[in-house]
Amino acid sequence: MYRVMIIDDEPAIYKVLSKTIDWASYNMEIVGTAASGIEAINTIDELQPDVCFVDVQMPFMDGIEFSKLAKERYPHLAIVVLSAYDEFQYARECIGIGVFDYRLKPIEKADINDTLRRLFLFLNEQREARGEEPEVLENESVLEQGRMSHGIEKVREYIQTRYFETDLNLTKVANAFGFNPSYLSRKFKNETGESFVDYLNKCRVEHAKRAALAGKPMYQIAAEVGVPDPNYFSRCFKRYTGIAFSAFVASEKKE
Repeated sequence: MYRVMIIDDEPAIYKVLSKTIDWASYNMEIVGTAASGIEAINTIDELQPDVCFVDVQMPFMDGIEFSKLAKERYPHLAIVVLSAYDEFQYARECIGIGVFDYRLKPIEKADINDTLRRLFLFLNEQREARGEEPEVLENESVLEQGRMSHGIEKVREYIQTRYFETDLNLTKVANAFGFNPSYLSRKFKNETGESFVDYLNKCRVEHAKRAALAGKPMYQIAAEVGVPDPNYFSRCFKRYTGIAFSAFVASEKKE
């Protein structure tokens, strides 16, 4: 069984997670809780969790601080951040720390189940990398259900929150969701009508357009949206907008 710790100063969150989620179906069990990051740091050695669900806003030590410290001490710990704030900066900071997932409150059962499916695959990969035997699910269909039911919509959400990562590509996303890259490529095109690369680049260009309105130079915007090569960024911008970056900026200034 993989061991799970819940870190949140709201007792209601523990009740929701413990009562509505069938943890055993993912070979997981809740082994302890903490009401703050400090309490969690002081008890984590005793509990030895494989996974921590942690709230962003907590007294004394918030979820971001806890995650930074925990990942330094326990690099293999999988952390899922829960937040009532749909803030891009929070999500970006969590990704930089190495947090496994970022989920918004109120907690949706389907979202948590999707996270648990991916967590199970991730934890098994870690075990195999260490030369240990992976966990075996009694009901393997829970993994396939996750791939089929939420698949592409969750992939699109994943891209929208991580578009600025320079190494974001089809293989990385496929691995994150437990897909074969070729399968993901075909499924993505069939369900969205566009290729994975087109969707990623369009997402980057849309964010670049908003940044351009703030007067930032092109090379800076390119780096911020995950395309450190300004020349490639310039070609992408024109391809997906039909206008050169400089012409776009000039047209917006006129309005």
